[in-house]
Amino acid sequence: MFDVIVVGGGHAGCEAALASANIGLNTILITGNLNMVGSMPCNPSIGGPAKGVVVREIDALGGYMGKNADLCQIQTKMLNQSKGPAVWALRFQEDKLLYVKEMKKHLMATKNLTLKEAIVEDLKIEDKTIKGVYLDDGSLVLGKTVVLTTGTYLSSRILRGSYTSEEGPDGQKTQKGVSKALRNAGFTIQRLKTGTPARIKASTIDFSKAEIEWGSEEVLHYSFDKGYDSILNVRKPCYLTYTNKEIHDIILANLDKSSMYSGLIEGIGPRYCPSIETKLVRFKDKERHQIFYEPESLELDQEYIQGFSNSLPDDIQDKILRLLPGLENCEVVRYSYAIEYDAIDPLELWPSLETKLVKNLFTAGQINGTSGYEEAAGQGLIAGINAALKVQGKEPLILKRDEAYIGVMIDDLVTKGTEEPYRLLTSRSEYRLLLRHDNADLRLREKGYQVGLIDEKRYQRLNKKIMAIDSVTEQFKNIKIHLTDEVNNILEKYNSSKLTEGQSIEQLIKRPEINYNVIKELLNASNETLNIDYDDPDDILEAVEIHFKYDGYIKKSKEQALRMRSFEDKIIPDNINYDLVDNIALEAREKFKKVNPKTIGQAMRISGVNPADISVLVIYVEKLLRSN
Repeated sequence: MFDVIVVGGGHAGCEAALASANIGLNTILITGNLNMVGSMPCNPSIGGPAKGVVVREIDALGGYMGKNADLCQIQTKMLNQSKGPAVWALRFQEDKLLYVKEMKKHLMATKNLTLKEAIVEDLKIEDKTIKGVYLDDGSLVLGKTVVLTTGTYLSSRILRGSYTSEEGPDGQKTQKGVSKALRNAGFTIQRLKTGTPARIKASTIDFSKAEIEWGSEEVLHYSFDKGYDSILNVRKPCYLTYTNKEIHDIILANLDKSSMYSGLIEGIGPRYCPSIETKLVRFKDKERHQIFYEPESLELDQEYIQGFSNSLPDDIQDKILRLLPGLENCEVVRYSYAIEYDAIDPLELWPSLETKLVKNLFTAGQINGTSGYEEAAGQGLIAGINAALKVQGKEPLILKRDEAYIGVMIDDLVTKGTEEPYRLLTSRSEYRLLLRHDNADLRLREKGYQVGLIDEKRYQRLNKKIMAIDSVTEQFKNIKIHLTDEVNNILEKYNSSKLTEGQSIEQLIKRPEINYNVIKELLNASNETLNIDYDDPDDILEAVEIHFKYDGYIKKSKEQALRMRSFEDKIIPDNINYDLVDNIALEAREKFKKVNPKTIGQAMRISGVNPADISVLVIYVEKLLRSN
């Protein structure tokens, strides 16, 4: 018998299996094709707004996605640097073939982890408790806990024009039995839809007709740990172009042939990553839409046409593709298609990602209604950790909204639910200035250490970083930049006001146009030095700069989070009977019974619940606790 069974080898499954195995539990990962673990059936990239911060959080907790992304990068970019640090995020183009190869290599080298290539056809559930899974050969694999990470393979169907096929991405086998088992166990199953654009033979593209988009000159990293540098040591560009009126006219004239608009598709698509047909219908006033040509692998002569997903028939796709600049003579490797699949209602989950209906059964990724590799990996990590903690008889790891984007995402799912593929956005967090790209390790590495995913060496490095930040913060307050011609010349070079007297580094760093690199120049001109006892001094300087520049805003966010913590700490007893709570609205009563919130804070975030309902609930809970 295994301690943890993980079903599915996508980004969620890989993180779940690695987490439980690295904590020390006997784990098995069962997937249909071991040569596709961590595959990228859609865009060949990792990161983006909010998503890039999630990858940093995964690494901070002891997960693997960030390290694998570092190894397989072919372009790195920091997004939104012209804006404040609350919205900074990394985005890497990845060699998707190498990504899978390295992921499989890492899984195979992980202790306590067994890999098995098979399709799970059924779940063994007794007395509302999961006991194991049945495979397609009829055999039974027993486990104390099960984590379902079935991605878009759950009763999946590919659609393009009038063509349909019961299969998953990249022609892989769909999983029908698990959907049936979940329905039989009482789960609410919803039908969702996503899609992927065409792939074009790169050697048939005239890239001179598009705008070249290079990444950063500096090689950036997701991982906070040393030694994870790109295997390839190659920088590849992307290319930007736009749709045009002729493309729009053809699509609009053939909407009835699209799977989406012909009534063939049952599932609900993602609002924040719409198909090109949906863009034209929804944004009729826009004359053009951005399209990117993105490299998929150094081993493949093909480009991913970002922003051009659709479910039109092949002949229509041929026409509109060849109207994009540079694709006039292109050769199509694979046409765009839509895919629909089953997912559960995430309101049927606890914040630990254990299901409410079946004990010891956890779910993570697109089965929970999310979209994106990063969202899946973040959930997989938490589900794997909590499955392991459940076996160990320990309390689950629940990340709060002011602690991590992963916490925001899970809280949104289990409190509000979703009727469309959920995508994580910076705007979803009320504490985004606290949940920054740069401080994920300061927020979460301690938690990774506590659950057993961060070793002593990495934990001590974290403590050394904290001490270095405190030390440099004090030095910024005490070290003065002297008034000299050289100092003022440097300030003038950066369009900053000249000094009339000496100023502390703290005063200077608060100027919008001054960053820590300018401070280095000013220190050198003043014959002053900073004592930074850390192996990455720039990491410390960036942290201190953000602290001083945004100190007031950060304090305000922390105060707001502290006020909300008082509600998060008010536990709602498990034995509460909402039918006995007088004077609350009927909608609130029904929502409370469905969501079964763990805390007053969670109850406050349920859609359709008003402050008056919360006030009544607080009084009732306090009375109930006193009587107990």
